[in-house]
Amino acid sequence: MALRLAIGYWRRQVFSTRDFQNQGEALLSGTLRKHFNTTDYHLLNHITLKHGDGTTQIDHILISRFGVFVIETKNYKGWIFGDAKHETWTQTTFNSKFKFQNPIHQNYRHVLAVRALLDFVPPDLIHSVVAFVGDAEFKTDMPAGVFKRPQLVEHLRRYTEDVLSLNRVQFYVGRLETARLIISEKTDLEHVQDLQRRYGQAP
Repeated sequence: MALRLAIGYWRRQVFSTRDFQNQGEALLSGTLRKHFNTTDYHLLNHITLKHGDGTTQIDHILISRFGVFVIETKNYKGWIFGDAKHETWTQTTFNSKFKFQNPIHQNYRHVLAVRALLDFVPPDLIHSVVAFVGDAEFKTDMPAGVFKRPQLVEHLRRYTEDVLSLNRVQFYVGRLETARLIISEKTDLEHVQDLQRRYGQAP
C-alpha cells in the first residue's frame, strides 16, 4: 500500500508537464534557459542515471565552459529550518510541520553519479547546487551551495574562467545523453521503487 501511495504521489509530481518535470523543476529550467541561453552552456533536465546498485534522478545538469553544475530543485513554501550537517530539514507552514531529506546530502549522491560517469573531469569542476524556487523563507542561515532562484543566477554568473573547451562540453553532453535512462513512466516508477528499497519512502 505504501509503495502504491508513493507511486501515485510521484506520478502526480513527475507527469504534470510534457517533459516529465514537476512545477518547480519546470520553473527553474525556464530561468536557466533564459539567463544561460548561449553556446557556452547546455542544460539537461530530469536525468536518471544508474549508480551503484540502483538509480539516481537529477533535476538539472548545466554543462558549460565554466564547469559542470548539478542542481537539485526544491519548491516549498513556509519556513525552512536546515543545517548543512543534519540528515533532515524541516518545513513549517501555518498548520503543519514536515521533515525532508537534507537536499545537500541528496545532491551529493547525484554529484557522485556524475563524477563516476565523467571520470576524466577534475572533481572540483563538478559543482553541487541546491535551488529553492518557491516562496519559502529560511529561518536558519542558508548553507553554502543553497540558493533562492535569483541568487542562483548570480552565483552561476560568477563562474567566468574557461576551464572546459566547447569540444569538451559537447563530449560531456554526449556521454550524459548516452548514459541517461529513457525519460518514461517506467523509468520514473522504477526509480521510486529503488528509493523505496533503499530508504523506505518516496522522495
